[in-house]
Amino acid sequence: MLTAIIVDDEQKCCETLSILLSRYCADVRVLAVCNSAAEALKEIQSQQPQLVFLDVEMPHMNGFEMLEQLPQINFELIFTTSYDQYAIKAIRFSALDYLLKPIDREELIKAVDKAIQKKQRITPLQLEVLLQKLHQPSSSILKIAVPTMEGLQMISVYNIISCESDSNYTIIFQKNNQKLIASRTMKEVEEMLEDHPFLRVHRSYIVNLNEVNKYVRGEGGYLLMSDGSKIEVSRSYKDVLLKRLQPKRY
Repeated sequence: MLTAIIVDDEQKCCETLSILLSRYCADVRVLAVCNSAAEALKEIQSQQPQLVFLDVEMPHMNGFEMLEQLPQINFELIFTTSYDQYAIKAIRFSALDYLLKPIDREELIKAVDKAIQKKQRITPLQLEVLLQKLHQPSSSILKIAVPTMEGLQMISVYNIISCESDSNYTIIFQKNNQKLIASRTMKEVEEMLEDHPFLRVHRSYIVNLNEVNKYVRGEGGYLLMSDGSKIEVSRSYKDVLLKRLQPKRY
């Protein structure tokens, strides 16, 4: 059983989330519902919840500012937000979880399951990446936080050559023959890399366009990468790839 606190300035959102949790997440017990960050700070310190659902956009003090006020973060964390591209990008970069409003039942169940498995407790490193991206939304941050089975690892995006899907995991191939298995799906990794020169070229592959040595024609063709690997290109991604590589036709 996970004890939880809901933090959201919109009462209707609080009620909806509470109902969804009671119906579909029997392992979660809501200790308190807070309509402001200031109220939540007091409740978190007094109640010591294991999980916090934190709204991003709140007046006076938003969810990110609230996190900065806490002396330590010893709970699992799930952000809740309406679509805000800068906030979502920052959350993705720091490898944290979020739910888009209106909250989808299945997405909620998956997020709670991750929390139960202790996969989304925010670390000082994640908080640092999160705040850096928030304070400099237009800057090109060179490192991303990648969750692995052993913990969280920071890697340079420009050290990545390609990514390969492996069910609910992604294998990240880096320079110097380094390989990392990320506890994230290909879609999640793709979202983390979307501000950088990466492109999905196949259902199972993402490549760093700066590391492409050669494109070989074919039905979809294939790429020869800087590490000597050969990556298949599917027909549905071929045209986009060729436009990104160079303007002329093959």
